[in-house]
Amino acid sequence: MKRSHTSMDAAEAWIDRMQSAARTGFDEGQTLATYLTNIGDRWTRGIDPTSTYDPYAAGLKRRVLPALGHLPVVMITAGLVDRAIDDWEQHYGRSTVKNSVAALVLVLDEAVRDGLIVRNPAKDRARRRSVGRSPVDEGPTSPRDLALPDVATLERLVARVIEAGGHASYGDVVTILATTALRISEVSGLLVGDVDLDRGLLHVSRQTYPGRGGLGTKATKGRRRRTVPIIEPLRPTLARLTVGRADGELLVTGPRGGVITTATLRDATGWDELVDQLGIPGLVRHGLRHTALTWMADAGVELHLLQRVAGHQDPAVTSRYLHPDTKAVIDAGTAFSTWWSGNGPEQPALGVIEGGRAGALKRL
Repeated sequence: MKRSHTSMDAAEAWIDRMQSAARTGFDEGQTLATYLTNIGDRWTRGIDPTSTYDPYAAGLKRRVLPALGHLPVVMITAGLVDRAIDDWEQHYGRSTVKNSVAALVLVLDEAVRDGLIVRNPAKDRARRRSVGRSPVDEGPTSPRDLALPDVATLERLVARVIEAGGHASYGDVVTILATTALRISEVSGLLVGDVDLDRGLLHVSRQTYPGRGGLGTKATKGRRRRTVPIIEPLRPTLARLTVGRADGELLVTGPRGGVITTATLRDATGWDELVDQLGIPGLVRHGLRHTALTWMADAGVELHLLQRVAGHQDPAVTSRYLHPDTKAVIDAGTAFSTWWSGNGPEQPALGVIEGGRAGALKRL
């Protein structure tokens, strides 16, 4: 192969690239878009093809390649990735940005394995604390803010979705979500045999949801089976759904006997407009899981039990549902004041040291 160059440095750089390409099988000067074409779907190893693939692939196509695809892989730096994320955060939600960055990380991990780059510059970029956060209002930061305010609102919501959807099954799904803290995919996967009314327990071991190629069923998130309590307000619904039915039948089905997914519930009931009319704009189906966990926390369910019901691995995630106990802090201050005023070993008073540093204290 022959090629003319404008300088000896350029010629030597080209020779280095050709030698590296011969050694690794990849041209170090290729762009990210070309590299992605060359590796095909190899970057998808380890991700769930039925659920994770589609949002990741969309992130690559719609955000990563338009922003970085024209650049040589070896020239992509953490700073360039940061600036791309800065732009995405101005136009897309947190989940969309997260999926885009996660897909980029997987592609560049392949580039590390192929010897094109030494370190993945996209690692940890989605967890930035101070760089490029969108100045626009990102909405509620606590899952408690995404929950229903009270039981009366839940009852109105159940009645309206039944009316709008023309079938009781839509109200059943809402009721189960708001009383068990299940994900809607887990409700879709429930079988009649999972309900133990005698012991008051609901066994959760699978989820059903739409993905590539249609509906799929697999183990729950994290492959963790769990058992959740059946509270008294839920009993009539579960008794009606289980009486005279075989254990292997789906617990809840739509008007035509099909699975009710989050999209089904949304479309069949006109969900977005319906919740606006009820005065709870922005409520999503997953907000019903937040509702159940919030109300359980308010009812005094201990953190470790709440974590088991939710199916969380990290207790820090579950703790976000706990109500900030300002009363306990006030009571602690009152107790300390009582000690200070007379119950302690001495009765100290505080004053400013004359001639000393401002704010210094001395015992008078």
